[in-house]
Amino acid sequence: MDADVIVVGAGPTGLMLAGELRLGGADVIVLDKLAEPTGQSRGLGFTARAMEIFDQRGLLPRFGQGETLEISPVGHFGGVQFDFTALEGAHFGARGIPQSQTEAVLAAWAAELGADIRHGCEVLALADGFEDGDLAEVTVGTAEGVRRLRARYLVGCDGGKSTVRKLAGIGFPGTEATRAMFLADVTGLDLKPRYLGETLPNGMVMAAPLKEGVHRIIVCPHGAAARSADEQVTFEEVAKAWEHITGEDISSGGAEWVSFFSDATRQAAAYQRGRVLLAGDAAHIHLPAGGQGLSTGVQDAANLGWKLAAVVTGRAGEDLLATYHAERHPVGRRLLMNTRAQGMVFLGGDPAEPLRRILTELTGYDVVRRHLAGVVSHLDIRYDVTDVTDGAENGENGEDAAGAHPLLGRRLGKVPLTGPGGESDTFRLLHAGRGVLLDLAGDPAVREAAAGWAGRVDVVTATASAADRGAVFAGAGAVLVRPDGHVAWTGAGATDGLGAALARWFGAPAGD
Repeated sequence: MDADVIVVGAGPTGLMLAGELRLGGADVIVLDKLAEPTGQSRGLGFTARAMEIFDQRGLLPRFGQGETLEISPVGHFGGVQFDFTALEGAHFGARGIPQSQTEAVLAAWAAELGADIRHGCEVLALADGFEDGDLAEVTVGTAEGVRRLRARYLVGCDGGKSTVRKLAGIGFPGTEATRAMFLADVTGLDLKPRYLGETLPNGMVMAAPLKEGVHRIIVCPHGAAARSADEQVTFEEVAKAWEHITGEDISSGGAEWVSFFSDATRQAAAYQRGRVLLAGDAAHIHLPAGGQGLSTGVQDAANLGWKLAAVVTGRAGEDLLATYHAERHPVGRRLLMNTRAQGMVFLGGDPAEPLRRILTELTGYDVVRRHLAGVVSHLDIRYDVTDVTDGAENGENGEDAAGAHPLLGRRLGKVPLTGPGGESDTFRLLHAGRGVLLDLAGDPAVREAAAGWAGRVDVVTATASAADRGAVFAGAGAVLVRPDGHVAWTGAGATDGLGAALARWFGAPAGD
């Protein structure tokens, strides 16, 4: 066996997963068919929840701006702008961060943790036996010739045209592309910023400065037919479409690169088949709206990494992996729903104008702003941590179960804490990628109940300020937080159910 896990694809999802696997003690090889990163950046930032994921691992300072990352309180849903801070902790996410920078940050982090990242390695075949055998074996083309690699699990993070998904025979149902849209990094132009897009009679355009002399533009002309993935696009074609929509002539400029995308919407029928799993664009593709694609892939990796590492290192049984599909597939389904809805509003032209108007009216209501901000920021995700056998409700923005603490299944935000070790916060406690049992009441019974999971779950005695405790913990005496930041158990002066929650998410206690 060459590694515990082989990850295919060295984009943000694959690199995030590699780091998560290494934090969990798994040996990992990352394969990417490109000889080196392209340096191109389709994505330009990430959602509020993706920022939290990076913060949970102490990665935000690596983006060069620390806590001064450029974020905007104002976002949009389908081009209808509103204030995301109607939902506590929400914003439109970090903007102006090129995907190439995100990849460089994650690649350095994963390599520091010991991930083996190999470029110029293209997966050619997947051997039989991955469905019911003990290993996944792939044939890989390299500059030195064809090689065969074996691992306990293979994870496809290789994009919407995923070779791994196709080799594993996992269906990718959805809707075909109906239109083509352009994006380019243009030079030699002085463009008016259109950060959230501008809808005009002939289409929609966006523009944002990337660096001195370079702007990212997105051009969505009405009536542009879908294109074959093999077709090429030129700057002249992009400039013509820009002038058609805006009336502005940008043909005197140039472009560092140009490309196109579509509104094709698809989701993998299953996120796991035997020894093969999928994450990121390999599992779901959609109209890019609000940086949700990259961010959802990062969250897929954060959900999968600690679970897969626990399984391959023997700390947990393989049933833990079933929770990956059960939790993340509904999130992907909801992502496709919201991006399709945004496409109809944003790109629907005159026929969609009544829909834009009624949505604009609705955003005048606080409850609507809170709901839409939660959808786009991904802060509204709630997993059913008590029963994830069918995934029917996981990842949906449903009501809290009767009698359940409001935090249960939801992500725990960044809360300042004070303990014997001094000042800290809930995200800093997650830097090591382990579970955290937060003892808020100094209860010896809580610490004793978790003794069998030492090394897998850190028990931390700490208190929050009165305001934070009232707003966030709401009387909970203890909170069990998974490595991905979601709350798996809460207790109010008792440890009932704690042992079962620890065993469910972190395996049997030592000695069993």
